[in-house]
This record gives sequence, structure tokens and C-alpha cells, in this order.
Amino acid sequence: MSENKDPHVAQSGTSVESVKFVYDFTEGNKDLKDLLGGKGANLAEMTNLGLPVPPGFTITTEACKVYLDSGEEPAALRDEVSAHLEALEQRMGKKLGQADDPLLVSVRSGAKFSMPGMMDTVLNIGLSDTSVQGLARQAGDDRFAWDSYRRLIQMFGKTVLGVDGELFEDALEAAKAAKKVTVDTELEAADLKKLVTKFKKIVKSECGRDFPQDPREQMDLAIKAVFDSWNGDRAKLYRRQERIPHDLGTAVNVCSMVFGNLGPDSGTGVAFTRDPASGHQGVYGDYLQNAQGEDVVAGIRNTVPLAELERIDKKSYDQLMQIMETLENHYKDLCDIEFTIERGRLWMLQTRVGKRTAGAAFRIATQLVDQGLIDEAEALTRVNGAQLAQLMFPRFDDGYARGGGGVEQVGRGIAASPGAAVGKAVFDSYTAVKWSRSGEKVILIRRETNPDDLDGMIAAEGILTSRGGKTSHAAVVARGMGKTCVCGAEELEVDTKRRRMTVPGGHVVEEGDVVSIDGSSGKVYLGEVPVVPSPVVEYFEGRMHPGADDADELVEAVHRMMAFADRKRRLRVRANADNAEDALRARRFGAQGIGLCRTEHMFLGDRRELVERLILADTQEEREESLKALLPLQKKDFVELFEAMDGLPVTIRLLDPPLHEFLPDITELSVRVALAESRQEPHENELRLLQAVHRLHEQNPMLGLRGVRLGLVIPGLFTMQVRAIAEAAAERRNAKGDPRAEIMIPLVGTVQELEIVREEADKVIAEVEEATGTRLRLAIGTMIELPRAALTAGQIAEAAEFFSFGTNDLTQTVWGFSRDDVEASFFTAYLEKGIFGVSPFETIDKDGVGSLVKSAAKAGRATRPDLKLGVCGEHGGDPESVHFFHEVGLDYVSCSPFRIPVARLEAGRAAVTAAGSDHR
Repeated sequence: MSENKDPHVAQSGTSVESVKFVYDFTEGNKDLKDLLGGKGANLAEMTNLGLPVPPGFTITTEACKVYLDSGEEPAALRDEVSAHLEALEQRMGKKLGQADDPLLVSVRSGAKFSMPGMMDTVLNIGLSDTSVQGLARQAGDDRFAWDSYRRLIQMFGKTVLGVDGELFEDALEAAKAAKKVTVDTELEAADLKKLVTKFKKIVKSECGRDFPQDPREQMDLAIKAVFDSWNGDRAKLYRRQERIPHDLGTAVNVCSMVFGNLGPDSGTGVAFTRDPASGHQGVYGDYLQNAQGEDVVAGIRNTVPLAELERIDKKSYDQLMQIMETLENHYKDLCDIEFTIERGRLWMLQTRVGKRTAGAAFRIATQLVDQGLIDEAEALTRVNGAQLAQLMFPRFDDGYARGGGGVEQVGRGIAASPGAAVGKAVFDSYTAVKWSRSGEKVILIRRETNPDDLDGMIAAEGILTSRGGKTSHAAVVARGMGKTCVCGAEELEVDTKRRRMTVPGGHVVEEGDVVSIDGSSGKVYLGEVPVVPSPVVEYFEGRMHPGADDADELVEAVHRMMAFADRKRRLRVRANADNAEDALRARRFGAQGIGLCRTEHMFLGDRRELVERLILADTQEEREESLKALLPLQKKDFVELFEAMDGLPVTIRLLDPPLHEFLPDITELSVRVALAESRQEPHENELRLLQAVHRLHEQNPMLGLRGVRLGLVIPGLFTMQVRAIAEAAAERRNAKGDPRAEIMIPLVGTVQELEIVREEADKVIAEVEEATGTRLRLAIGTMIELPRAALTAGQIAEAAEFFSFGTNDLTQTVWGFSRDDVEASFFTAYLEKGIFGVSPFETIDKDGVGSLVKSAAKAGRATRPDLKLGVCGEHGGDPESVHFFHEVGLDYVSCSPFRIPVARLEAGRAAVTAAGSDHR
């Protein structure tokens, strides 16, 4: 990356002593996120733009990495921090914690990628028993000073010293109860002074030490706490959820304090340059008078809409609007801004490219194209397949919700993150995780969430809070995860201790009662609201046209982004489909052929009896009779498939699974035989079946008699299937159709297997051509799903016209995993321990499986330059894997019909950003 060419950044072979670990806000820029973290880089960028940013400095991620690797800060760090602190003190005209006029600073985390609330922040560092008096005199406000001090002890105690935050909250609630007030702003200076004494006693009792009075000790301990928070449980969990690498480390920002809690002419807020929930342009955000920044994000006090600031402080409001426009035009994207107003003066504390909902991402991308700020290629980097998949989820049936039907609307909050979520009410994260693991769908209900609730938020279908706004912790994290969320439903009285919620009218919702929440409207229902297809799915199905009167702007935005992607992509996208119905749906969703038709799915239902007869055949005549009965049925299937996919390639995999899968369960069959014998009833057929099951039983069927081995061991099986394909293609061609069949031989491990099957297949195809007078062009290829096949791909390509990588089985055989067994037994532990960042069955293992795909593709094309290459495992629809397949040079990916739009979009994104994108 370009920033790593900076002479101050550690390079291979560079001594730690020569590395620059601290940067003033005037020294960096927005492109140094790797080094300064997102927050530090953007503070520097705003400083460069001449915006009002409080002075400060950033400790780099390199310092954090040294600390995390060695357990100690770099030797040079203390002196660098001292030098920058001294420069800050000179600029501000006062020293950190100075008794008569203290400089106070905040210490805030700031990783490369935004991790809202997952790491630590401490405000008001520098306050002590002495300097609090000086702050009070300078501000002319005792209440403000003692409020700031109690906030410092509370934050420092919880985040740095590890004190249970509930102890401070309980003491605060007790102080309000004693005063008979409901909000902390109604506590007076004397009350807060007593609270400081109480908080210090809590620290002494819990930590065995006094709250530190030395301001430099406070700052140094806070910096270490931020470093340590990178490896905190909630931070690691969030990184796993968001697929953020664990080795990036966090920067630390030390910033001179500005105060929003100096009175009614002060305040703090969060603003968005567009609505992060919908993407609509306008004034969006929350503002809180007489408060510090954490109050807004925590959702502890309910905010007012940002538009109210125009009435409260028009001068600051107008300046903020100008800054928001400047930032959006500069970053060319939705910006998320934190600001503080100190006695009528506006300060910018943070900006970043804002997290947004899936719908907002698509709308904003097309809006910015229309404004001329970005081009189509850049627009594709602003959306992703996971967001598109979210837009395809069902939504609530509004007509049912309005009409009753056993559900009742019991409240309405702020529509913080869209979607339709139904589940049983739970009131703490532990229960949410526990019930979810038992298969229950749950809605996590809290007064407000905090970072400790992350595991419960991940487990829940949706989140409902009675406090907080669009910028609260619950809202920001839910939007980032694509979770449905309704915040600030004030009319709902949430009692987490008694595990219940009281709704208007007095009805009590107990834990386990079913509730439904609509993150698009903010409505909360008691009972289960049915869902209907999303308008985006209706568009892909062809039932809604983007230009129609009933099509909303979201459908239009999705349509345009899909058109962008289709124009840019090189990878073609096919479908895994086994019947005409699925094929037609896939074609509506944009499939350019079938990459995998699993013929074993055609042998189920009424046809299972014919397969049983084939397996039980004792003579060649009986076997041929069974195959003869199956032939017309297979042919009919293929005719329908070729008709549905007329003019597009259809890759048909010959029978792959072990034959015993078509026979009854051995236990069930044994019971039937035993019962029949005990009743002296005829059971010859069941007995023959049981004997066949025993004969075909394998210790490890995945590695046994299946795939090409079936075709070699059971005479006539594969030739029957090839004949059915050839006759179906001839029938379609004679009906003026354009069938493009491709025959795929599964589980080949050596070229000799493929050569034998191919020779038989070519003979059958020639017979059909002669019998029908039709010239058929049927390609024959193989699945590469065994390591040996990948390693000998150059030889196999001599007999194959195409390769399709079966990455499901290839992953199993490379890792030595039986998927059905390992996912249930130890995958969770592997993910939690960081052995996997993500399951290798979900996203391609680039270093192992991916390396084989890459080398096999190269070797195959060295033998046969026109070799067609595709992938038909589940990875074909995984966004990250699609980028890898683009880079390797495959011709197509194949996935389930529902994932085709996602694969199309990601193929377009891969074409414009082959190295991926840091945009989050």
C-alpha cells in the first residue's frame, strides 16, 4: 500500500527504534488509515481542510502491534508522546491537569475499519481532586466541572481499571432517586460532588487502589487500555462477524477536550450527510444539549432530531451544514460526523465514510453517479453482494399487519435498520445466544444496548430498544451487520431485571412471547406478522419493472447497479439447477446457462423403485431392463431442461452419489424384516433390499463407490444417461431448438478413468447422431474435486474439453473433513479460536483449496489453451470467492438460482477492483 512507503513506517529489516510512532493531526491525511487508523487519518484530513478540529496527535497502529506482540510499549514511544504532549500544551497555553487551568484530553481508539463501540474511549483525562477546582473556576460552573470529573472516573474505572460498569450506573441511579429526578442533567453540583466521592470509593473497593491523581499516569494507562481493547472479547467477536483481519491493531487518538456539557449553549451530536437508513438526502442525525459525545452514542438519553439545532443554535447549525456539504463532496460519499458545540462554538471530533443499510447503499451509489461525483466503476465498489442478498429477504405483509389477523401493533420507534424480524422476546444477550443455539428465533429487547451485548445482537433476528436514536449503539451496529433494528420506542417500558416489557394499555410481554419488528417503519407488533417477497425479488422474477408506476426507487437503483455490473464483468454466471422450473427461475434471475445439473435428483420420488431394481438386478438382462425403463424418463427431464435453457449451455453431471443412498435406511429396513419374520409374513423383497444395503454399505461413502467409479463398475449406467442426453438434444434440435449440452464426468482422479468413460460416451453419441440424422456437438469434461485431479490437471485436460471445480468436495478432501460431521462438532471452536476467519465451506480457502484451483487452471490451459473453466460448488455464489475466481481466470461461476444476482454483482465488482476494496 502507498502509505507503507512512508519512511517512518516499519519496513522489513527496519529497527523499531527508527520508526515514528506519533503523528500530529497536521501531519497525516485520509489515505494513511493503515497507519493512523480511520479516526486519526480523518481527523488529519479535516485539519488539512481547515475545519475546526481540536488539536491533538495520533499514536500509530505500528505502536499497537509492537505492544501486542511483545507485551510492552516501544521504548521510543514515551518520549515521542511527551514531545507531542508538550507541543500540544504550548499550543493550548496550559498543561495537562494544571491545577488552576487544566488541559484535558480524550483518549480514543481508532482502527483502520470502523468498529463502533467495540474498543475503548476515555474522556476528560487530566482531572483530579485539585484540577477539578481549577476547571470549575475557569468555566465559572461548578456543576460542569464535577459532572466532567464523575464521567472521567466512571469511564476510566470501567474501561481502564476493569470495574463493573453497573456499579457506577447503580450509584448514579441512586443519586437521581435521592434527588427525585429522572435525568442526570437535573443533578446539581453538590450531588455530583457526592457522586464523585462514591465513584472513588467504588474504584478503591474494586481495584484495591485509589483513582490515579497524576494526569500523565491517567493518560498512559488509558493508552494501554486502548491497545488492550483490540484483543477484547467484543472486539474479536465483531472482527470475526465483519471479517476484519486480526493483525491490523488500533491507533490511539489523544485530542484536546472540548465540552458539550457546559450548559444549554453547549451540546453534542452525530450527523449524517444523507439518511443512513434510506439513502435519502436531507438533514439526518441526533443532537443532545448539555451532554458529552458518549451520551448520544450510548442512547442513555433520548436525543432531538438534528434539524432542531437550527432553532437551538442557528449559527452553529448553518456552519455544520456547510461543513457537511464540504465533507461529502470531498469524500464523495455519505459521511458520518461527530461534533460538539462548546458555548456556541462548533468543533468537529470525527468523520468517516458512514455505515449504511443495504437499501441506502444502492440508492446513494446511483445518486452520486447522477451528481457526477463518481463513475459507474466506483459505484460498484460502494455496494456488495451481501447487501443485495439482504434486499432480497422477505418483508412484512402490510395488509395483514393493518388488518389484525391475530397481531396487534403495540408501539412504534425509530426505523434504525430495515428488515422484517419475528422471534421470541428475550431481554439479555446470554439468553439470546442460548435460545438461538437451540434453534429458536429471538428478538433482543433492551432499554439500550452497549458493546457487551454484541454476541446477543449477532444471535438475534432483530433488536428492539426503548431508548436511543438513529446514531445509538444499537442502530449503528445493527446497520453494519444488516440486522433489523427499531430504536427509541419510548412508549414501551422495558424491565430487563424482571424479563418483561409493558406496552401501552398495560399488557405485559413476557420472555418467550412472540413479537415482530419492522425496521423499515419502526412498528412493533405482538404476535407473528406474515412476510411477503421483497420488491427486489419481484423485480428479478420479472413481475416488477423498474420504470413501472408501482416500482419504488430502490428497485430502480438495484436495476441500474445490476446493469453497471453486467457491463463491467468478465465472469459469466450460471445456475445449479436440476429441473425446468429451477432453470426458468434462474434464467429470469440472469443465469447464462446451467453449470451443474445433478442427475441423481432425477432418480427420487416414484423413480426410486426403478433404481432399486437396478441395484438388485442379478443378471445382465434384469439390469438392462431397469436401465431401459429409466432412459425415457431421463430423456424427458433433459428435453424440458434444454427447452428452458434454449441457446445456453447446460452442464449435466452423470450420477455421482453412492447407490446405497437410493435404498431405505438400514435400521428401518432391519426392523421391517424382523417384524415380518415374527409375524410370518412374506418379506422376500425387503430381505433382498436388506442384503443389498449390507453389500453396498461403506465405512466412508464419500470416498467409496461413487462418481466415475460407478460408471466403470456398473455396466450401462453412464451410457444410459449419455444416450438420454444425446436423444434429448437431437429432439430439441429437430424441433428448431438450440440445445447446448455439456456432459460432466464426476470424481475423476486419473486421466485413464476419464478416457474410458469418454470413449464409451463418444460411441453412444455417434450412434444417436446416425439414428436421428442430427449433428450433435456435445462437450465432455470433468469435475475437479479431488486433490490428485488438481495435481494432474495437465494430463486430464488431454481428455477433457472443460473443467468444473467441485469446490465442496475439493474442500473436504484437501482438509480431510467430512463436512456433515465437522460443522456440528468442532467448527464453532475453530472459528472462536481464530483458526478459521470464516468456514472454508462458505468462502474459498485461498491458500489451500484456492492454490489447487489456480495451479490446475494453469496446467489445464497449458495442455488445452481453449479449455473452459468454471466452478459449481457453493463458493460460486459467495462474494469473496467470486473475486478469487475472477483473479484466477475462470470463465464462469455457478450457484443456486437465488444467489445469481449476488454473483452477477460481485463479478462486476471483481472486474473493476481485482484487488478488492477497503470501502466499508
